[in-house]
Amino acid sequence: MAFTRITAAEAAALVKNGDNIALSGFTPAGTAKAVTAEIAKIAHAEHEAGRPYQIGIFTGASTGQSCDGVLSDENAIRYRAPYTTNATFRKHVNAGEIAYNDIHLSQMAQELRYGFMGDVDWAILEVCAIEPDGKVYLTAAGGIAPTAARLAKKGIILELNAFHSPKSIGLHDVYEPLDPPQRKVIPIEHPGDRIGTPYLQIDPSKVVGVVECNLPDEARDFKGADPITDKIGENVADFLMADVRRGIIPKTFLPFQSGVGTTANAILGALGNNPEVPAFNIYTEVLQNAVVDLMRKGRVLSASTCSLTVTNDVLQGIYNDIDLFKNKLVIRQSEISNSPEVIRRLGVIAINTAIEVDLYGHANSTQICGGKMMNGIGGSGDFERNAYISIFTCPSVAKGGMISSIVPFCSHIDHTEHDVNIIVTEQGVADLRGKSTRERAQAIIENCAHPDYKQLLWDYLKIADKGHTAHKLSAAFAMHDTFLREGDMHLTNLASYVK
Repeated sequence: MAFTRITAAEAAALVKNGDNIALSGFTPAGTAKAVTAEIAKIAHAEHEAGRPYQIGIFTGASTGQSCDGVLSDENAIRYRAPYTTNATFRKHVNAGEIAYNDIHLSQMAQELRYGFMGDVDWAILEVCAIEPDGKVYLTAAGGIAPTAARLAKKGIILELNAFHSPKSIGLHDVYEPLDPPQRKVIPIEHPGDRIGTPYLQIDPSKVVGVVECNLPDEARDFKGADPITDKIGENVADFLMADVRRGIIPKTFLPFQSGVGTTANAILGALGNNPEVPAFNIYTEVLQNAVVDLMRKGRVLSASTCSLTVTNDVLQGIYNDIDLFKNKLVIRQSEISNSPEVIRRLGVIAINTAIEVDLYGHANSTQICGGKMMNGIGGSGDFERNAYISIFTCPSVAKGGMISSIVPFCSHIDHTEHDVNIIVTEQGVADLRGKSTRERAQAIIENCAHPDYKQLLWDYLKIADKGHTAHKLSAAFAMHDTFLREGDMHLTNLASYVK
């Protein structure tokens, strides 16, 4: 079957006010981007004419400026789920202009199939190759593409993006699980296992057009490592090797998951460069530059991911060296890469970044001072709750020392004390396993808090009401309150909050 070629503008014109679109991709990697940029232009024109125009957007994870950014600026997003990191989108969400639903990434595709979020009208998928019978080959990410394509009621738009080389064919493992009560075991017993097909099979009759483009991924080039992130990485590596020596972690090691960002890159770099650490496997949702380098060096044996969240030069390097990577690298859908079942079976060691951690081990990874969204929860909950060892990392202070990342009580809780085993800052490591709440608090203050804030945190613990979890509710958010009023947590006077 020959598919009709259309322009991005013609494709965008099909999407009407009130429609819901579902996109390929996971992080900006592999996200459809030509059509969404044209939808923003339509929204601008409609609003200029005094007519309403807003759509719902379903994705695998975050997108780039050509989707979340421009559509937010044109007030074109009514509803959006799940994860996002775009600064423009963040501004409009925090202004109350977008209905944003932040859910665990492992749940996104199935909640669409369950009908929890309404209909999917259009699927817009980025591909690197198309066959006449409806076999399409995804680019740099798996995301929710199979579910998006199957549920699309009005049709599928394919963005055939020449930036992504067809050499990458074979990296994907496309597998969509059945829904309850027919769901079967996901048969992954090793990070590199393949259980699906290298292509996504779609119904050719649903394809309304193919948009040819040549657009690079809108990859974020994270800032380089610094002494703080290097020390955090060193602390994580030292802790894990101590657990190996104690026999808690097998000498052959276990697979790693690491979140996105500079600290995550530094941690994996430290692990890979530590001569004590044996070569290891990766089972994760995002693959960053550091892992690609370690794969080239033979320090990472295999890597399973949902997206190649790498800079474009590194991405092209993978395509150019496909013979090296094709048997070591597999790209999955988010509900497989983030599957609690598989994470627990493989014994994944999960390492993610927190904005703040409190004295009892709760972690906040999404909100600033309780209500301002910084980013979505992503897949950290999928991994941390089901990990063999659950690790959260953060610098001990932020904003030049005016904010302590260790606080009496988190202003927003994404991960409860029940799901967090280890806290790591550049100051040290707090091992919370097997400890009571008061023992946890003591370990976190002593090992992870910045020296400038240790006494303030000890003082809070002294005034806290006794109980299983010691708290003084009138003073629990004193540090946050002081920062919002004075711009510096150092200025906190706990006595003024005690009632």
